[in-house]
Amino acid sequence: MATPNDRAPLAEQVEQLLAVEGPLAIVAAGDPVLRRPTERFDGQLDPALLARFVEALRITMHAAPGVGLAAPQVGVGLRIAVIEDPAPVPEEVRLARGRVPQPFRVLVNPSYEPVGAARAAFFEGCLSVPGYQAVVARHAEVRLTGEDEHGRAVDEVFTGWPARIVQHETDHLDGVLYLDRAELRSLASNQAIAERWAGPTPARAAEALGFELP
Repeated sequence: MATPNDRAPLAEQVEQLLAVEGPLAIVAAGDPVLRRPTERFDGQLDPALLARFVEALRITMHAAPGVGLAAPQVGVGLRIAVIEDPAPVPEEVRLARGRVPQPFRVLVNPSYEPVGAARAAFFEGCLSVPGYQAVVARHAEVRLTGEDEHGRAVDEVFTGWPARIVQHETDHLDGVLYLDRAELRSLASNQAIAERWAGPTPARAAEALGFELP
């Protein structure tokens, strides 16, 4: 797969990425693109190229699989992310985590602010940090503002797991990884999560691994 030249104009970078069909390569932690604040989207991609890029993000997110993907995770420093969560979880998990289905959405130039002081802590992973998860305490409710892929204003309040998703993806656009906000004593392999900490909340992990929950 062609690797975009990070000194080339963003439209050229995206054209290079899209030259090969199928899911895009996901950038792993350690690549500087994941640590740089992104460039605000202001027409750098024409509507047709933007639509192709959004579709490539969707395909890549589904293939991974994941519930969100930000442009820097495929090497593009633009303030664009996609989210979608069919939420195929048991009722017990849905109730504990507030995880409800989210349709496919494109977030352009998003930013968030907390609504209230409540925080919720759960294990969280990232496609750019494969194989591991850690507990992250995040705002339980946030107001997200920005635009969609057609330039229409977005101003919406998210709660529960959807709030976690939009915080995670928007953080990517600011050069922030979930590990920056995580309780590092909770860091666990996916195998350990499946074998030991698969419950709907991280309460048992907190007691056994020695960290506090909000």
